[in-house]
Amino acid sequence: MFAKDIGIDLGTANVLIHVKGKGIVLNEPSVVALDKNTGKVLAVGEEARRMVGRTPGNIVAIRPLKDGVIADFDVTEAMLKHFINKLNVKGFLSKPRILICCPTNITSVEQKAIREAAEKSGGKKVYLEEEPKVAAIGAGMDIFNPTGNMVVDIGGGTTDVAVLSMGDIVTSQSIKMAGDKFDHEILNYIKKQYKLLIGERTAEDIKVTIGTVFSDNRDEEELNEMNIRGRDMVSGLPRTITINSKEIEGALRESVSVIVQAAKNVLEKTPPELSADIIDRGVILTGGGALLHGMDQLLAEELKVPVLVAENPMDCVAVGTGLMLENIDKISRRRIS
Repeated sequence: MFAKDIGIDLGTANVLIHVKGKGIVLNEPSVVALDKNTGKVLAVGEEARRMVGRTPGNIVAIRPLKDGVIADFDVTEAMLKHFINKLNVKGFLSKPRILICCPTNITSVEQKAIREAAEKSGGKKVYLEEEPKVAAIGAGMDIFNPTGNMVVDIGGGTTDVAVLSMGDIVTSQSIKMAGDKFDHEILNYIKKQYKLLIGERTAEDIKVTIGTVFSDNRDEEELNEMNIRGRDMVSGLPRTITINSKEIEGALRESVSVIVQAAKNVLEKTPPELSADIIDRGVILTGGGALLHGMDQLLAEELKVPVLVAENPMDCVAVGTGLMLENIDKISRRRIS
């Protein structure tokens, strides 16, 4: 009869929802398909993602979150409403409490927009938490002790780097360089190099299938290859080409160096005692970008500290919201006092 508390990882690429006592019950792309003429929502999540780049003129597939923040308020609200109604978490007379995550350096206006969207979609009380902190908890790090923990959370729209101690963030940086930018770099490389136009979905498939950011001098014949189809910019006709992982490494080099630099900046600002802890404990990688081949090796080489990928990097934030929901009363009491 009572509403269940829910934790939401409101990501640029995916929305994950954790229901207290049940675990992660929803993991869908942050995409909404709308009818341009009527403004009516036609599909949300996976169903809408399948429509990206394949819709007639009057239907648009929108990603309402950009760089970790709300770009289209009404569509975000409609999307959250759809997901929350689908889960049936509302009680007979009560609404659920919602814990929602946001990047570290977003403005108070952007925070207000996230809070309002969650309230309008059916939340009784909305708590906001910083993403790297929640990701660290979800990855199993004990951040409440006076020891240094470092987390690099590479999502779809933003990468959050943070050093945590005593349950809070000591130093952090959030940059708008993450999975979506990688897709665009691949798309632009193929356009420039091969005069071939491909869609965002194809670029993402390339990244997931043969993408790498660290060349470990493998033999040429060992390189992963992939056939991709697109539209020839010269003839306007469909064409198939073959590309390999070495090319993708070159295409992503510049973007990835921005993430490496952000991690270095955070380490430079970290107090020496906590830096010593990080050498012992290593850096934890979370988020979908952690799954990109070679990301851990590259960061380990550049930062000169051990780098480990979390067990289920894409679920870390959602799992973290679940663990925080268990202690939501303590958290809210701490905030008030």
